Amino acid sequence: MSHTRSRRRRRHQALRTETPSTVAVLTTETDFTAMRGYRSFAFDDYAAYLQHVQALLRHLSGQGLHTRVAPFDPDRFAAYCLRDGLDPDAPVSRTRYTAEIAGTGLTVPYDGQPCHDLLPLLRAWRARDAVWDEADRVLDTLGGGEAPLHTAAEALDALLTALGAGTHHLVCSVDGPRAPLLAVLHTDTAADGTWELAESDVLLFCSVLAAGLATGSPGGLVTRTTPPACRGDRPRETVRGWCLHRGWLAPLTEAQVFSAYCTHAETGEPVPPEPGVTYAAGVPLSRTAPGGA
Repeated sequence: MSHTRSRRRRRHQALRTETPSTVAVLTTETDFTAMRGYRSFAFDDYAAYLQHVQALLRHLSGQGLHTRVAPFDPDRFAAYCLRDGLDPDAPVSRTRYTAEIAGTGLTVPYDGQPCHDLLPLLRAWRARDAVWDEADRVLDTLGGGEAPLHTAAEALDALLTALGAGTHHLVCSVDGPRAPLLAVLHTDTAADGTWELAESDVLLFCSVLAAGLATGSPGGLVTRTTPPACRGDRPRETVRGWCLHRGWLAPLTEAQVFSAYCTHAETGEPVPPEPGVTYAAGVPLSRTAPGGA
């Protein structure tokens, strides 16, 4: 009998180490204060709370468990409980919400790093997710199905093709109806014109671009390109820009790009250009979709 129990225990431990764990963390003191409104929330000091989280992460990692960390959003938690008819003051509700977060992929792996190193990553994930939600809300309000996203994807494809080989850093910013929308994309384009992009990054970028193009909101797109390295030379970066105009990307002139980067946004005073950077006009982008330019 004892041999059977020992074998069951070993099997249980083996399965336990193969089961991923997710720990949801309150990433700001404001969020922590919001959760203190629940009687079942056991902490009253944010620093002590983070110490407890750190100890839990170390314990899980020490058992050989694959552990990930997710941002805990009190507002979304409350909406989740309201949607599913759960008591937000019940610990099991927080557990269920954490499991739902884990399913979305909105997590970062825990590799033994201190909590304070994880918090900026989690805040960035949360901010990114908020931008995605707002862009989706704008597109849903407009209707039109997938057409705006197809237009944005076409614009991105035309842009990357025009930029050619090199390392490209793209930033799209849009004045959304309720909040500014910002998305960043980074890619390396090979000499044969192929590029590698993370699907989630492309979806977010195209959602923000689509929201701007479809609403006609003020916005723009800038790129920073580093050409393939030449032996013995330090390649110069080239910055280009486009504005959102009539449902497409209209290139800015060299003077407009220079002015945007070399003028202080608040005072209007000149700012010295960055060393090793060339400011160039945006490239005209052809459009093949119906109704294009």
